[in-house]
Amino acid sequence: RLYQIPFGMPNCEDESEARTLYLVGDFSAPAEFFVTLGVFSFLYSMAALVLYLRFHSLYTENTKLPFTDFCVTVCFAFFWLVAAAAWGKGLSDVKAATRPSALIAAMAVCQADGVLCNAGTTPARAGATSGGEG
Repeated sequence: RLYQIPFGMPNCEDESEARTLYLVGDFSAPAEFFVTLGVFSFLYSMAALVLYLRFHSLYTENTKLPFTDFCVTVCFAFFWLVAAAAWGKGLSDVKAATRPSALIAAMAVCQADGVLCNAGTTPARAGATSGGEG
């Protein structure tokens, strides 16, 4: 939810006042989907573990129960793959939206004639991705 994050931008006309720029974008849905699926996977794993250990005879006697368990596990595996891909796409979208060149392009003060804006330093994102900038 980048739209909730204020970003102070300089005002070249009056140096004492800084204007606020709000970033654009809401990339929370992929992360929420990933976390929700993880919680449901954990809960299903705990329920299946109880079924395997406590009700072992019921599991071995009923022929439909193992097949149902297999189908549910396959569905969870597929949705986990989809959630991981969505989370990766959301992370790359956040990186693109917060890139210094994108922030400079969004500042009205930097669009005036004769104004030169630069980012100063490139932000470190080692905690967000393992491969560095790409």
